[in-house]
Amino acid sequence: MSAVTSSPLLPPPDPRSIDALRVDLAEFTADGIAERLGPVAAGAIGREDPVPARRVVKGERDPLATLIRCFVLGDPVEADDLAAALPTLGLDAARRAQLVSADGTRALVELSPHGDEGHDWVIASDLSEVATGGPLAADHVLGVGGASRTLASWTPRPRVRRALDLGTGCGVQALHLSGHAESVVASDISARALAFARFNAALAGQEWELREGSMLDPVEGERFDLVVSNPPFVITPRTGDLPLYEYRDGGRSGDAIVAELVTGLGAHLAPGGIAQLLGNWEVRRGEEWRDRVGAWCDASGLDAWVIQREDQDPAEYASTWARDIGYSVGSSAYEVMMNAWLDDFAARGVERIGFGVVTLHRPASERAPWRDLTEHYGPVASPMGPSVLASLQARVWIAEHDDDALLDTRWTSTSDVTEERHSTPGSADPQLILLRQGGGLGQVVRLDSDGAALVSVMDGDLTARQALTAIAALSERPAGEVITAALPLLRGLVGDGLLA
Repeated sequence: MSAVTSSPLLPPPDPRSIDALRVDLAEFTADGIAERLGPVAAGAIGREDPVPARRVVKGERDPLATLIRCFVLGDPVEADDLAAALPTLGLDAARRAQLVSADGTRALVELSPHGDEGHDWVIASDLSEVATGGPLAADHVLGVGGASRTLASWTPRPRVRRALDLGTGCGVQALHLSGHAESVVASDISARALAFARFNAALAGQEWELREGSMLDPVEGERFDLVVSNPPFVITPRTGDLPLYEYRDGGRSGDAIVAELVTGLGAHLAPGGIAQLLGNWEVRRGEEWRDRVGAWCDASGLDAWVIQREDQDPAEYASTWARDIGYSVGSSAYEVMMNAWLDDFAARGVERIGFGVVTLHRPASERAPWRDLTEHYGPVASPMGPSVLASLQARVWIAEHDDDALLDTRWTSTSDVTEERHSTPGSADPQLILLRQGGGLGQVVRLDSDGAALVSVMDGDLTARQALTAIAALSERPAGEVITAALPLLRGLVGDGLLA
């Protein structure tokens, strides 16, 4: 089974052509495309279904419709229409830049609008299977996918001196890093990916240091304040005549590539540095996912916070990734791939495959690292980065301070925290008290009467010790007993961001 052939490698970007293209793409934004297509077609495009969008722009010749037809949907257009849509750049320059075919009727790359609160970027990548209508090339460079959006949302964004985007692909994460890092290094094993990253940095008016190489090899001996990585974490059979894809297959057996990153990143983090990455892990017969991932975290020597966001059985997992590269259920190629995956998982006794977000932190001083491995399958705040950073800083503070410091601090409930009380009709007292977090992970904490009383007075006036001592006096119990019982709750509320 062989993969299809890629279009030519992008040449080094010409500054004048980049400036001209930027002018021509001024209306080619997420909002502009959504307005042109309407909510139904725009929503379908987000689900990788091009049919409703094709219905909207079929036969339309205005510049934005032409750009959508050519660079989003991958449909042929009239050369005159494309020339009119790129008046500043011109078709000749678009051809030289390997953006369009020699006859000026087809796109050779996909252009996708992407942004954050302060930026509207356009990102070039290889044409997706939506545009090509078939399987991807082995050296395919992915555009803005679900995983890249997830990582961008979850990444904490303190101001830092040096940042690393490991496995940059087309450069999505590096674009975001440039907003809060003095310098950005972006690495990838793929020369093709780095050509796209170079183009996208130029189009965004940014400068990155691009390095070619596998995993952490390009930054040997260097340290960074922030490392982000959407690595090629897909667990793929290493045997059989199956195409391997650079953007998702890391060349390791099983989940070894994620294990290698978790255990190896500590050597590349400056004191106080943070790493944020995505990953898959295998859950083998007789073990829990926390056992496997926890062993990696222990070996890292770092603070580790891992949130499992999803898990699948081997058949679900294999089907997801077979369809990801354009093989349809029922085809002979799909069946070959499914059997190879299922044989590979069976050989290692894999029963489930987890997906999650890994946050690592290098302690700034000598102390025992902490770790928290949890599951959260529901909705979360968007973006999650601010909540991740706040919770990480709180957990580090807890690790660096003793119980006395925790008790002698004036805490306050964060603005998104609410309390719910549930009681049966006619009851004088509530049977259930819940503290609910509106943002972040949306934590829900069950409180007893002491916990509810403590939270109710946490407004910055009293220390936790003063509040608990008063609660003990009101209930005529020893203060030490009340304080000791409340410490785990207090630690959890601070660490999860419900108290600040």
